[in-house]
Amino acid sequence: MATQKERRAAPRKPGSSRADARADTAAAPRSPVQAREMPASPAQRRDAPAEQPAPEDIRRRIEMAAYLRAKQRGFTPGYELEDWLKAEAEVKDRLQP
Repeated sequence: MATQKERRAAPRKPGSSRADARADTAAAPRSPVQAREMPASPAQRRDAPAEQPAPEDIRRRIEMAAYLRAKQRGFTPGYELEDWLKAEAEVKDRLQP
């Protein structure tokens, strides 16, 4: 069996490391379609229209906002519906363009 030192000194096969694989994909020329799909600068990405989040994400945001409202008032019982409705309106307002 080869020692650790011998294994380090042995030449590697081309493309055997992850770094080589990443370098190969990074150096590959992009097609015009790929170039159009990915904006070049952050400013261009900000100007692009925002995608509507999935319904599960919207519900999760509403749940979190309602929880934070309840926490802020000390979890006093009886205001759950009010917290939910205000949180829902707040989240929907933020999602409007």
